[in-house]
Amino acid sequence: MATCPRGCAPAVRLCQRLNRLKTLDDDMMATSLKRCLSTLDLTLLGVGGMVGSGLYVLTGTVAKDTAGPAVIISFLFAGIASLLAAFCYAEFGARIPKTGSAYMFTYVSVGEVWAFLIGWNVILENMIGGAAVARAWSGYLDSIFNHAIQNFTETHIMQWNVPFLAHYPDLLAAGILVVASFFISFGVQVSSYLNHIFSTISMGVIIFILVFGFVLAEPVNWSREQGGFAPFGMSGILAGSATCFYAFVGFDVIASSSEEAKNPQKAIPIATAISLGLAATAYILVSTVLTLMVPWHTLDPNSALADAFFRRGYSWAGVVVAVGSICAMNTVLLCNLFSLPRIVYAMAEDGLFFSIFARVNPITKVPVNAILVFGILMATMALIFDLEALVQFLSIGTLLAYTFVAASVIVLRFQPEKISDKGTATTSPNPNTEPSPAPSESQTITEDGEEPKQYESFSDKLQLVERQKTKERRGVGQLKACWEPYLDRLLGDCDPGEVVAFCVLTLIVSSVSLCAVVEFGNKQLQLPVWSFTMLLVIFSLAYVISLALIWVHEPQKNNKTFQVPLVPLTPGASILFNVFLMMKLSLLTWIRFTVWIAVGLFVYFGYGIWHSKEGIRELQPKDMAARYVVLPSGSLVETVQSVQPEGQVDSSHVNASTASTAEENTGKR
Repeated sequence: MATCPRGCAPAVRLCQRLNRLKTLDDDMMATSLKRCLSTLDLTLLGVGGMVGSGLYVLTGTVAKDTAGPAVIISFLFAGIASLLAAFCYAEFGARIPKTGSAYMFTYVSVGEVWAFLIGWNVILENMIGGAAVARAWSGYLDSIFNHAIQNFTETHIMQWNVPFLAHYPDLLAAGILVVASFFISFGVQVSSYLNHIFSTISMGVIIFILVFGFVLAEPVNWSREQGGFAPFGMSGILAGSATCFYAFVGFDVIASSSEEAKNPQKAIPIATAISLGLAATAYILVSTVLTLMVPWHTLDPNSALADAFFRRGYSWAGVVVAVGSICAMNTVLLCNLFSLPRIVYAMAEDGLFFSIFARVNPITKVPVNAILVFGILMATMALIFDLEALVQFLSIGTLLAYTFVAASVIVLRFQPEKISDKGTATTSPNPNTEPSPAPSESQTITEDGEEPKQYESFSDKLQLVERQKTKERRGVGQLKACWEPYLDRLLGDCDPGEVVAFCVLTLIVSSVSLCAVVEFGNKQLQLPVWSFTMLLVIFSLAYVISLALIWVHEPQKNNKTFQVPLVPLTPGASILFNVFLMMKLSLLTWIRFTVWIAVGLFVYFGYGIWHSKEGIRELQPKDMAARYVVLPSGSLVETVQSVQPEGQVDSSHVNASTASTAEENTGKR
């Protein structure tokens, strides 16, 4: 094995630290939290997390400013992309029932620094989501009283005209977040009961909107006189899909709750599928009703549904819709305040975030410190930022998390299972290490002063025969037997899973390049036709070849928990879809995202990398390794040494151990 120069050794060690993986416990169901959530609880959590301000506010905002009545197609595209991501979340949530959602999944399969950045973005995603919902909740309640709350605040308290901030401090939005945080801190069962109540009322109001709305529908509102069905064209539809992604971000609360589920292996996939299907159906039907009731260009972005009934002369119906919207937004608030502290708790439990947030209340079994601190931060954001700025910034973090989770599914599916010291396979494979083989015995004989010669022991020969018998049944991460004659010379020398990991990286790079060319090639870059076409062909081929090379390898087959169908096609399509939607976001959103990432890196290198429990575990002495040596005198010597990190082996201890063992064995002979 080639060695690097001494100057690059620190860089190599740093890369190893940044990409170390999380080691999971043997008992995956063990937790300091309380496992009490059923499939129904998780389903209602998912529905509550998705059907809220997105239904009552986002439909009107996207229809008026971005897509027109074609907002229906925007929600359909966003729902399909979310379904691909939901498959990946469901597999991880069932296989690794630990809190942390995308952060945990990335930590197990990709690496520590990437997991931290994903967790850092998920924290921001939940904070912004909660603040945006609280802002929408305040706006809807204010609309019932004819904006009396806003007028009073601007007149008697204060207002400001600062870029990127709201025109006035929304005290009502901040107050509801503080109250909700207080209720969440009482425990998961209290949160679940409140979510059941609000979700039931919300679904009843949605049924009312659909029935009464279709009665008032006027197809002329989709006619050319009103601008047509898709006034902004395909570009507007796709841009609307990127924003509509915000509507479906709530399903990851199910994965975040997996550590508190009674039977996560079955409950997580079922709850994810049902909740996402219900939410997508509700968004598409409500968007249809809304744009048929009133012309799309006259919608009120702050309270579109309630305002539509008011304008049609049914003020009582508008009040019913407003009440339903408030209940729906309460469920989203509860879900955001439910999942955010658990992600913070998971990061703190691993040592990557401040340890104060890893404390669990012994009575309520919830991380109270994380709930209260981040609830107050969320309230502060709702106090000063407006809804539009919050919603635009939200989608990018969600899309990035979905991309990494999809990539993690591929890596984990084609990675050999790690063999623990007890001889049992664990579910946290490490891409950087191979499965530990059974300790082999080797015999060394010294003859006439020559160098020691090593011979295979009988157990080694037995293992060789066993490998020959099972050659047709290839191991996980190796080439399939049918492709070995064609690709073995090219890929046969690679470690199991190594080719797949490289192809996943190529898949992400080619997806980014392909989407960038499609989005910016003709307009911003103004590429010639031949150059544009050539780049499309090159990056498309790289994408397809990467998928093909992954497919020719042997995947894991696990019938005990849910697995994403059609791997690597399904997660590969999810990566491409997510990257394309990220390209549709504004430049200002990317600038804000870059600043947040920079802050996250500062936190990680200032605190996380030094307190990581995986790093601490690496510094501890590992298991004892033994080998047997036959001396010329015929005595058998067992050499025992502690397997420690490079550069930390105590040679004197090894020599002493060797000498004492030799004396003991010689005496026995």
